[in-house]
Amino acid sequence: MTDSTATRYADRVYAGVLGKILGVYTGRPVEGWSYDAIRERFGEVDYFVAEALGVPLVVPDDDISGTFVFARAILDNVTATPLSPSDVGRTWLNYIVENRTVLWWGGLARSTEHTAFLRLKDGVAPPRSGSIELNGRSMAEGIGAQIFIDGWALASPGDPDQAVRLARAAASVSHDGFAIESAAFIAAMEAAAFEEHRIGALIDIGRGYVTDERVLRLVTETVEQCRHATDWRIVREWIEREHGYSRYPGNSPAATNLAAVLMALLMAGDDFHRSLGIITSAGWDTDSNAGNVGCLNGVRLGLEGIDAGADLRGPVADQVLIVSADGGECVSDAVLETRKLLASATALRGEPAPPTRPRFSFEQPGSVQGWQPHRNSAVAQALTRLTNVGDGLRIEFAGLARGARAATATTTFAAPAPMAQAGTSMFEVIASPSLYPTQRIRAIVAAESDPRPDVSFFVEHYGDDGALTKVTGRRIELERGDNEIVWQVPAAGGEAVYRLGLELISDDRIDGHVTLRSLDFLGAPLDLDLGRAESLSPTLTPWTTQTSWLRTFVSSATHFAPDYTTTFTVSHTGTDGVVTTGTRDWQDYTVSSTITFNMHEAAGLVARARGHRRYYAAVLRAGRAQIVRRIDGVETVVADAAFPYEVDEVHRLDFTVQGRTFCLSIDGSVVCTGTDEALASGGAGFLVERGSVLADGFRVRAAAS
Repeated sequence: MTDSTATRYADRVYAGVLGKILGVYTGRPVEGWSYDAIRERFGEVDYFVAEALGVPLVVPDDDISGTFVFARAILDNVTATPLSPSDVGRTWLNYIVENRTVLWWGGLARSTEHTAFLRLKDGVAPPRSGSIELNGRSMAEGIGAQIFIDGWALASPGDPDQAVRLARAAASVSHDGFAIESAAFIAAMEAAAFEEHRIGALIDIGRGYVTDERVLRLVTETVEQCRHATDWRIVREWIEREHGYSRYPGNSPAATNLAAVLMALLMAGDDFHRSLGIITSAGWDTDSNAGNVGCLNGVRLGLEGIDAGADLRGPVADQVLIVSADGGECVSDAVLETRKLLASATALRGEPAPPTRPRFSFEQPGSVQGWQPHRNSAVAQALTRLTNVGDGLRIEFAGLARGARAATATTTFAAPAPMAQAGTSMFEVIASPSLYPTQRIRAIVAAESDPRPDVSFFVEHYGDDGALTKVTGRRIELERGDNEIVWQVPAAGGEAVYRLGLELISDDRIDGHVTLRSLDFLGAPLDLDLGRAESLSPTLTPWTTQTSWLRTFVSSATHFAPDYTTTFTVSHTGTDGVVTTGTRDWQDYTVSSTITFNMHEAAGLVARARGHRRYYAAVLRAGRAQIVRRIDGVETVVADAAFPYEVDEVHRLDFTVQGRTFCLSIDGSVVCTGTDEALASGGAGFLVERGSVLADGFRVRAAAS
């Protein structure tokens, strides 16, 4: 291959990611609705219906989170050849917060994935964790394996052999039998779609990888029904009669939904928009099926196919929420997820990794990476359009003048999800911000014509009263050409930064445009300081369980709450009671807190966390101070020193990670140091095992370069 995988397939991977997201957001609002209910309310769904149902369009969804979270197993196990079911199982345990993230937590022997998670947690290794033998056919042959399969195919562009190997390994964590074979079938078609665009040929390719006669028979029968039908509803009636839910055990059998996916692909032909309308209007597992259809047709038809109908990309603006224990990765977009999958693809092929880009580079055709018009009712609106013609985010304006502004902004934290309308699914938002007070940003803003506007950056952050406060930076005069701007986000008193924006200003009336070529977040915050709880939330009481600043942390601990006498209380009944905030941009920094060490087996601070089973920790336990590395349940001691102490003693811990060097200081004195290089960056927080702590303050300071 002359071109690298990343160069050759980037646009198609992006189209597949975008197709997955658009499909899920089309089908999610009516998930769980009957076919008749959908038909009665909407006739045929031909666009997003979230607004009509009073729910937001961009929300967490298990089909999205599972697809992109589980595929992280590739980069997390880059030396593992081939990737094993156990590798994927460990990825589950690292990124899933029990009863809160990624999965539908429907209960043991009711939710397939919940059941598999409990098996993994109990030490049952894949593939037994997902086997028919252990969990029964109704669990093992549900739709989940097919739902989460797209990531493996997108990391295997043009390589169905590899996609199927990965799909089988991943699917066996939670599924067996028909479900694994249907997942392999879809994965083969999606991987082959990078080279072959005819749906009939793709179905034939997929058949070649299937070993279960039941899957082959269902595929053949569905293809025949579609060949002779003049309307998709005729095929839908046949599926309901011969392969409906009532014909299989379980609450969402793979067979019914596989037939529905094939029906939408065949009956819509090469019409991306039509395929999402058919699969959503058909009922059954609407968001899951629309996600598979959207991904396959995104790859097969490309961005041209997605853009051929009504504007689906505009309202979504690339935005996606990927909920996991790695909270700083939650607020994401289709471009960021494409980069990860391209990095996975090159790693699997033994090619050099793609070049690192600024967070916002807008490199994919038409991408906006979550940037949208920002309205201010106090001034006239001069922004006319946001476009991407290949050189960045173009901000077009008309009538910019005193009293008129043009502003664009992107979300950096997830607002609390509203309650869903009855009968509409909704998942909890568990996230950390992607941007923090005192963090620096670097942007390249191009002014290509005269006269030129001035610019200023701004952030909005939430208070405990739910209100947003806007803080605007200095006004900057643009020079003609590219302007490099570095701006430090103001301290916000512990409040979470919810939105980052760029505002255009002019005293005289002008028309024109500027281009945001790139924007990046630079390392850890210079000084993120959460003080005592009384300064963060003056009305805090012993019964307060949630605050705006507490929501910036993701907790796997049994209990994590604000404490009115200090700042936090953390308590956990087992191992890996981890609480973190921050992002993978945080590399070199010091995390500090004054901790009351109540009864515990181990407790202290966490740094460079990537999930809740991959991190460094500086802990006190059994009369010793230690720096440890933990990766997927394996602990390595990086540094160790004697440190006698008593239960309920109070000590200030400062844990510094800088390059390969690690240092733990207690009460201002260095106690132990060590070196390691397994984890280069990640978030910070607390660790408690079989006990509890009170934490007075939490501070993160970027290490001097």
